[in-house]
Amino acid sequence: MNKQRLVVATGNAHKLREIAEIFTDFEVVSQKQMGFDEDVDETGTTFLENALIKARAASNALGCIALADDSGLCVEALDGKPGVYSARYCGRHGDDKANRDLLLQNLENVEERSAYFVSAVALVFPDGKEFTAEGKTYGEILKEEVGEGGFGYDCIFQNVDLNKSFGEATSEEKNSVSHRFRALQALLNVWKEAEIKGNL
Repeated sequence: MNKQRLVVATGNAHKLREIAEIFTDFEVVSQKQMGFDEDVDETGTTFLENALIKARAASNALGCIALADDSGLCVEALDGKPGVYSARYCGRHGDDKANRDLLLQNLENVEERSAYFVSAVALVFPDGKEFTAEGKTYGEILKEEVGEGGFGYDCIFQNVDLNKSFGEATSEEKNSVSHRFRALQALLNVWKEAEIKGNL
């Protein structure tokens, strides 16, 4: 039986792999694999707005169902920063090490290091139907990098559920408690409920 194809509006290979590991009932492919490789301006002021911008662009361009995630790290002592600017906190997009170094620098001598990752996901259909969901996972920012796994801020984020950094966690462990997992599970439930009610 062929799996239903799900196009993900991302150029982030780490994120694509995580989504594929979670959405195992689908053939998960990137928008680039389907022939859409434009950089979409993420002009939203919230994670959800940016997720919708990306999913709509991919769905419109390819004429298919498209999924997008926008996620980031929010630190309580920094009034929720880096937030929607997590991937470009240092001023450059995607420089994970520079982003981590700047965050640790900004938290130097700060004892209250509570933080959480948030993921907003959007599923957009060619006919205009849209479903959204959000997930969070909580923890604190470590004072130095621990572990070499994951990506982004994972190695400085001590997760409360696992009692270890995401950098130390296996992909199975991280996927069981991550913000993205929780958002995608919630989205899947909304999607299935819509199918059951005949809204699709």
